[in-house]
Amino acid sequence: MPVNTGTYTTRLQVRPDDIDMFGHVHSSRYMDFVLAARFEQMERCYRMSMQEFLEHNLGWYLSATELRFLRPLKMGDFMDVQTCIVDMGTASVRVEFNIFLAAGGKTICKGWAEYVLVDLKSGKPKPIPGWIIQRYSLPDDPIS
Repeated sequence: MPVNTGTYTTRLQVRPDDIDMFGHVHSSRYMDFVLAARFEQMERCYRMSMQEFLEHNLGWYLSATELRFLRPLKMGDFMDVQTCIVDMGTASVRVEFNIFLAAGGKTICKGWAEYVLVDLKSGKPKPIPGWIIQRYSLPDDPIS
């Protein structure tokens, strides 16, 4: 089901260990950037840190992803990682993301990722509890 969770942005900087032998960020690092941004946004924007999920024996497992690379990032570049939950299933969420070059705002990479909520004791998918849906959702009418 489509949800209204808000769009959030986290600024990150390219580090030396992100660079490949061609002098730009290796493709495998882009999902690391998205995960770092989501980790920070969960606490700052949803007021629900990963630690709180762990205390409830819950975790989000990546089940599928797609990335479209449009421009390279290089050493020292600052990027803005923008994410938004666009769909929430029974036990999963779909997050769309865009990575922009902070200087100038050009799109570097865009894509989506699907995460499944898992009971950490059993290792099996778990339906998303109502209290999590409530914490992740914004009111339909932002004025109220």
